[in-house]
Amino acid sequence: MTGQKRHITLTVNGRPVSADVEPRRLLVDLLREDLGLHGTHIGCEHGVCGTCTVLRDGASIRSCITFAVQADGAEISTVEGLAQGATLHPLQEEFWEKQGLQCGYCTPGMLMRACEIIERNPDPTPEQVREEIASNLCRCTGYQFITEAVVDAAKRMRADSDSTTGAQT
Repeated sequence: MTGQKRHITLTVNGRPVSADVEPRRLLVDLLREDLGLHGTHIGCEHGVCGTCTVLRDGASIRSCITFAVQADGAEISTVEGLAQGATLHPLQEEFWEKQGLQCGYCTPGMLMRACEIIERNPDPTPEQVREEIASNLCRCTGYQFITEAVVDAAKRMRADSDSTTGAQT
């Protein structure tokens, strides 16, 4: 089976992508090596630490244990897709302002997990955030600043949404 490639198409950060990949090729390798998206980090390579977290059709997955062929037809979102040009995503701004990162190694995966959390629950409590981000490991921050950043980003995103829709808060 080695050497036989499958043609896949997917959308990465809003852009269509086609690739010929071996069935055993990992999604993280496709993203980093083939597409040059180095923001998705490789940590444990066992799906435990969460540094490789990306969103597949809006749900977080571990790209180090997901085969690229499993992403065929999917919408993949990586940390590179968060900012709009020079304008950071509210999560990125809050991580910066609240010191929600130190060494930064877990940050891309943590940001993508936080996107999923806020998408499912636009008004999370600190306790809910702590429970949900427990799936991503951070050895530097102790999670307090990350939790504050996610909660405050959710508030900011709700306020931005309310102002664009004309809703009263």
